[in-house]
This record gives sequence, C-alpha cells and structure tokens, in this order.
Amino acid sequence: MLTTDLSKRNFLKSAAMLAASSLMARHSRLFAEQAPGTAGHKVVVLISGGVRRQETFSAGGTVNIPHLSGTLLEQSVFYPNIRNAGITSHFNSTSSILTGNWQRVDAWGNLRPTTPTIFEFLRKDAGLAARDAWLISSNKALSQLIGASSAPDYGSAFGANVIFPKQLLINAVETAIQQGRKRNLADRQKVEDEINNILQGGNYEGLGWNVFDGTSELDPRARSTILQAVSSLIHDSGPITGDEFTYWMSVEIMRKFAPRLLVISFSDVEAAHFGSYSLHLGGIRNFDRLAGQLWEEIKTNEAYRGRTTLLILPEFGRDFDGSATNGFFNHRSDSESCRNTWMMCLGNAAKHPHVEQAQALHVDVCPTIAALLGGASPHVQGTKLAGLEY
Repeated sequence: MLTTDLSKRNFLKSAAMLAASSLMARHSRLFAEQAPGTAGHKVVVLISGGVRRQETFSAGGTVNIPHLSGTLLEQSVFYPNIRNAGITSHFNSTSSILTGNWQRVDAWGNLRPTTPTIFEFLRKDAGLAARDAWLISSNKALSQLIGASSAPDYGSAFGANVIFPKQLLINAVETAIQQGRKRNLADRQKVEDEINNILQGGNYEGLGWNVFDGTSELDPRARSTILQAVSSLIHDSGPITGDEFTYWMSVEIMRKFAPRLLVISFSDVEAAHFGSYSLHLGGIRNFDRLAGQLWEEIKTNEAYRGRTTLLILPEFGRDFDGSATNGFFNHRSDSESCRNTWMMCLGNAAKHPHVEQAQALHVDVCPTIAALLGGASPHVQGTKLAGLEY
C-alpha cells in the first residue's frame, strides 16, 4: 500500500510540474514581466465543497479536521458564523464569493457571473498583471466560466488564468476507452499510451486553460518524469483524489509564477452526492490535510512567506439528517445546516488570532480580498470583514 500511495503522489506531482512547465514555456515573455516573489501582499483563497458543522467544527466533528481545528485555528482569525444567503449550488455560491454579490444564474456553470469577479476588479481597475490572477479548480463547472463575468466593460480580457487539472487524466481515459470500446476498459497500457500521445502532441485544447493559447514543445525532462510516473500509476490500483492533483498543480503555479491572487477550489467532499458517507468524510479529511500542507507551503515558499493572507472556507453546509433532500447527500434546503458555515483567515491580515463572533456573509470575501490587495470593489453587496488588518 505504501508503494502504491507513493507512486500515485509522484504521478500527481509530476503531472503538475509538467503542466506548469508547459505554461511557462508557452508564455515566457508574458511571465518575464515580473520575477516571482517581487510583488507585495498576496492572497490565497481555498474553497471547499459543502461540509456541515457537525462533521467539522463541532464536538464530534473535529476528529475529521485535526489541522483546521488544531494548529491552523490557533493561528487564525476564525469566523464561526459566515452565511451563504444565496443559491446553494456550487457555481452560484463560488460566484457570490468571488463577485461580492449574490449570483442567480445557471446552477451548472453554463452562464458567467453577471457582475465582475475579484480578478476583473483587480486586473482592470487596480492594474494587477495577467500572470498574477489564477483559479485552479477540482470542479469542472467552476473552471469553465467563473474566471470572468459577463459584465459590460469587463469579461475575459480581465479574467483569471483558469486550470482544471483533472481534465488531463479524463481526456486520456476517455480517448483510450473510445478507441478500444469495452475491451480496453481494463487495458491500462492503452491509457498510458494515450497520455503519452497528449503530452507529445502539444494539443492542450480542452485541458482547462481558457485564458492562455498557443502550443509549445515540452521540456523533455518534464515529459520523461511524468511518463515514468504515469507508468507506475497505471500499474497500481485504487482511485486518485482530484483534490490532491489540484493541490499539487496549485503548488507548482505558486513556485513558478508566484501569483498575487490564487483561488483554489476543492470538491472531493462532493462524493456525498453518491450517498457514501464514508467517502464524504474521506473528502473532509483530505481537505483538512491539504489545507495544512498549503499553509506550510505558504510559510516556507520564499515568494509567499511573510507577505500572504490565506482564506479557507466551504461553499455552504449540507442538508440536515432527516430532511426531504436526503441529508448529507445534498445542499438544497433553506436551513441553518445548509446556509450557516465558517471561515478562517491566516497570515498577514490575521496577526492577532481570535474568534470573530459577529455574523459575516460570503459576499464579504470579495471586498475583503480587494482591500487586502490595495484595490477597490465597487458595486458589491458585501463589505470587508471585521477583525482583520488591512
């Protein structure tokens, strides 16, 4: 089991290295505008899918979140009462967080937010460089359209660089299956060959990079590394966690580009929709572990150490046990279990850790980020959070 876990992790790290290296190669002139680490204050936002208080910050729930409820809580300004008062779907919830307005558009990510995102505010109005705004998501619906809005005078020209890391693996598996139909469902060599074809072909259409364009030659060393790791992975068994892949992709973006604003979206906890409570708890524990690792990366990465604020929050809670919507399965009820959640802030803006008891709103996050990065966020419903240092 240990060998399997290590080979999977090596694969995820190598895949992230490859993707970041290819971005660097394709856009070396753009990213040469500013050396990593030379900018001022940075903000990293980690958003999880829905988790209830009873599985997290409750007497019986902290066992699932030892990092969040332990060392991270001790170092944070903690908001135990932050409320999602909008539509509790993934796209609308994250749109509300990133726009400062309650969004009411298509719940499946088929329409852009109707008001500008924090990326657009900061890029258009505060001069944030294109290389300094990133969204990396485990949730494909978010990664398609949430990097920019449909608002007049804003849009994709001022949007984020958006990455959906899992698409690399999804494309490889789907193509392998389509080529061989059912007989290749168990043909792992076919999947490995298809990943090889994707990497060597230089065709990154559909991999989730919807701001950048063009192609490039991949660094042969990076290609060799990932193919060796893929080979190890293909011949192991067991699932790959999408959030783990998203985490390593985020770390590589931090190390290579050091953006001033990085938003990361996890979704392993949404295994709840399949009705598996154990997988849902596994997603919560994975979220907790990766949140701890992300904070350690921020504290040790030269470009982020001592100049970064980290915000961690769920999109919403989940429905209560006994509800007509099957409890933890979903997040549809107009209940406190679904709407009332929590958030923590660590780093530069949280130099005096404490619990901020006053109720806050998800739409307060956008103006807070803007204030931390020295920009304005006009026409938002939220207000910047109390208890932080700006």
